[in-house]
Amino acid sequence: MAERVLITGITGFVGSHLADYALSRGVEVYGVQRWHLSRRDNVRHFQDQVSWVDCDITDPIAAREMLDKVAPERIFHCAAESFVSPSWQNPTRYMNVNYNGTLNILDAMKQAGSTAPFHIPGSGEEYGEIRPEELPITEETVLRPVNPYAVSKVAQDLIGYVYHKSYGLNVIRTRTFNHEGPRRQKVFGIPWYAYQIARAEAGKGPRELRVGHLDDRRNFTHVRDIVEAYWLATEHCLPGELYLIGAEAESHVHTFRDCLDQLIDMSNESGFSYETVAEFVRPTQVPYLIADTAKFRAVCDWQPKVAFEQILSDTLDYWREKIATNLD
Repeated sequence: MAERVLITGITGFVGSHLADYALSRGVEVYGVQRWHLSRRDNVRHFQDQVSWVDCDITDPIAAREMLDKVAPERIFHCAAESFVSPSWQNPTRYMNVNYNGTLNILDAMKQAGSTAPFHIPGSGEEYGEIRPEELPITEETVLRPVNPYAVSKVAQDLIGYVYHKSYGLNVIRTRTFNHEGPRRQKVFGIPWYAYQIARAEAGKGPRELRVGHLDDRRNFTHVRDIVEAYWLATEHCLPGELYLIGAEAESHVHTFRDCLDQLIDMSNESGFSYETVAEFVRPTQVPYLIADTAKFRAVCDWQPKVAFEQILSDTLDYWREKIATNLD
């Protein structure tokens, strides 16, 4: 029988790409959806190949019944509130989904005696206020989170560690740095720039682009490389250990201003300008998120394959297609 793989957050950005990857490996994919809220935009091309399970992970009873029903042999926990900006106005919501939702699944696994690898995809945002002399970030770098989202992800990660140490659960802990590509919501930086450019190209929007803070520096990885890394993590990483994931080559390290300028250069139109608008600027900034991923690369024999320029062009083409078909 094919391996049973459970993906929470399957209708989202990373979850849908992870499902693509898992299906290509011939496994049986179970996707968690909230019957009244989940949108199918990202999964229509494979929705008939997935076994769907209704579950709100913030409900412990629902989480336990979901786990008992599926009895998964591998779990990827992609469900999360992931857009940073609203976390200041909704800190309880972020903690409820990111921490309590994770806790509910962990507790259900403990009660079921599950030995499945349970992957928790943490975020580079957890590191927060990093000083230039502390770069590159490693597994030992001090955490100084500066937004409620980051705090909720720290809590998620550490409760996973607790359930590994206390109950022996097979928890795989990673922290992933900026990853981009098709299907990411336009509330995030690069897709927001690409969306505005694509609308302007189609004659549906202005060429004066509205942006937030542009000078934070990141290492960027294509989502397709990231989901391969997640799969390898569940096969090779030691439970309870922490691993950082991302493309650290200099060719993948850029500011958001670099990204915006390159996207404009990729456009088939000219005359673009941009201005920083207060509503897109966060109360606190994270100037540097640049990782040393040597530990993960050594264990998993993983290297990102997709060039930085392809990340941008794939994102721009995605929004061009959405706008051309009036699906934006």
